[in-house]
Amino acid sequence: MEIAHIVPLAGEKPAQFAERLGREYANASIQKDKKCKGQFFTPLAISAFMGRLATPSKKKAFSVLDPGCGLAILSCALIEYQVEETTPEHIILVLYETDKKVLPFTKVVLNYLQVWCAKKKVALEFKLREEDFVLDKCECLGGADTLFGEVFGFEKYDYIISNPPYFKLAKSDEHTRSCARIVDGQTNIYAIFMAICAKMLADEGQMIFITPRSFASGRYFQSFRDFLFSQVHIDFIHLFNTRKDTFSKDEVLQELVIMKMHPAGDITNIIVSFSHGISDLWAPYQKEYPAGDIVDVTSGEKVVYLPLNGRDEAILRLFRSWDGTMEKYGIKISTGPVVAFRAGDYIVNEPTSDTVPLYWLHNVVKMLCDHPVRKKDKGQYIRVTPETKAALLLNKNYVLLRRFSSKDDSSRLVAAPYFGNVTKSEFVGIENKLNYIYRPKGHLRRDEVMGLTALLDSELFDAWFRTFNGNINVSATELRMMPLPPIETIREIGRKIILRNDYSIDYINDLVLDYFKIL
Repeated sequence: MEIAHIVPLAGEKPAQFAERLGREYANASIQKDKKCKGQFFTPLAISAFMGRLATPSKKKAFSVLDPGCGLAILSCALIEYQVEETTPEHIILVLYETDKKVLPFTKVVLNYLQVWCAKKKVALEFKLREEDFVLDKCECLGGADTLFGEVFGFEKYDYIISNPPYFKLAKSDEHTRSCARIVDGQTNIYAIFMAICAKMLADEGQMIFITPRSFASGRYFQSFRDFLFSQVHIDFIHLFNTRKDTFSKDEVLQELVIMKMHPAGDITNIIVSFSHGISDLWAPYQKEYPAGDIVDVTSGEKVVYLPLNGRDEAILRLFRSWDGTMEKYGIKISTGPVVAFRAGDYIVNEPTSDTVPLYWLHNVVKMLCDHPVRKKDKGQYIRVTPETKAALLLNKNYVLLRRFSSKDDSSRLVAAPYFGNVTKSEFVGIENKLNYIYRPKGHLRRDEVMGLTALLDSELFDAWFRTFNGNINVSATELRMMPLPPIETIREIGRKIILRNDYSIDYINDLVLDYFKIL
């Protein structure tokens, strides 16, 4: 694409110029190509917001790292703010970008940034590295800082600012293998960017990232959280209330957060900031919380809780007041053992003498196991054979829970009561996209099934779950750590529902919210 005709306008700041170039590039790019690269350029408003999060430097010379720079709009925004607020004399800017199609645009932006700084009597020295940041710097994840510094002499930066690429990594991917220390299962490339940058932050440095919030909980990011919080602490988090406004032009649907981090040390408070989208970004709701209320770095899970308002805070306080757990009550949660593609030869549409019911994701709706529900390629029965028996469960009382919600689903938690007396079969099949809750030694009582299902389906539990879960997955690990009220409370809620014989979600919400006095 020809870019010689695109020149800065009179009075145009570097970040504004970068956004204008970005529009030209985006208009000529294929959406599919951008998604494959995890490439989503940061809008000017968000870039400016992130740049202004950087506390102005008191140094006459400082360094900046932008590890996945795209068009360098974030670097421009940060440096503009520093130059306008302080009087630096020398700035070293190091950037990484591998996209050969983007690089010509990036170089034009950086040249203009250098000219703009020179007019402000600031010497800007930039180094644009056309190589993979993760593969270039992954060695810094191993060993202690002092030893590593002596051996490899890796760089440290006063400011690190990034909108890293977002895409999942396979276990066999070279990025995953090179960063095995922080990977457990399937991770996302953005987490590796954050981990490496945490090691490259100067002693009094600042690290500002915009990422999906999926790292905040879950097993796949456990090793990453352990590592990240051993290196840095979060002191500011900004949340968006919409999935679609932030990067609407690129159709990114993940829930995003902006974070400012410092090297690990004593921290007493964390500011949580909130806006509905970009339009009200400069007038956010903000509140300061005790650091331990947001992330307890001494805990095993190190889950990051993100309340949006006073109601979320009240819900978190309520859950933290409970000391019940599934384990304490002799209850377990597991993933459905029937893997459809492996058992395909034994799954059928109609019942026969040698079949038992098979429950899929679509059979589970709030407060109801609906079976059979005919759907293409989702047979409602499975044959009992020596080949399938190991994947079948004894037919007894369960709570079935969807492992995934749709992107547009109003609730993350969708649970249904299953009672063994609905069929005379000895076994029942539960497909792999469902979780099931059960009592290994014995049976879940009927009031326990109804009480647990009602709690999981309630607006109260969904709101609690959303304070830390930033994706559509509902993991068994997260549910095992879920605080629960006393078991007798669960049973009492279940009995109220059974006696009233009202399983509507409106009644469930009214009952649960009234019981725990949450408005």
